[in-house]
Amino acid sequence: MIALIQRVSEASVKVDDKITGEINKGLLVFVAIEPTDNKEKAQRLAQRVAGYRVFEDVQGKMNLNVKQVKGEILVVSQFTLAADTSKGLRPSFTSAAQPEISENLYLCFCENLNALGFNVQTGVFGADMKVSLLNDGPVTFSLTC
Repeated sequence: MIALIQRVSEASVKVDDKITGEINKGLLVFVAIEPTDNKEKAQRLAQRVAGYRVFEDVQGKMNLNVKQVKGEILVVSQFTLAADTSKGLRPSFTSAAQPEISENLYLCFCENLNALGFNVQTGVFGADMKVSLLNDGPVTFSLTC
């Protein structure tokens, strides 16, 4: 599993001009599922995202996680993160899991974040989404499990 996390001041996602998820201060998490992923990886990635220290403490160092700053989480499925870009000028998506596998693990990832105490906002799996964000920093990291 791959997660691209961005520290944001605000973020939202729309499907068909309707907001399906929005947050204020917190993390925007783009998630891609690969063929070898499973529920254990979804749980581990949720724990990493929740615990990853990307928010500043009083000394200005990134020592606080999203829960410690009472932040929110918006999760958006994005299979393009799993693209193979090593050759040519067009990405290959053969390294992304099939949609039926991906959707279940995407939902499992979100459920694991909910179990960690977050009210997770989401996009709509497989939909054409419009994502708006105000990246704070900018701070962006790629996490894998």
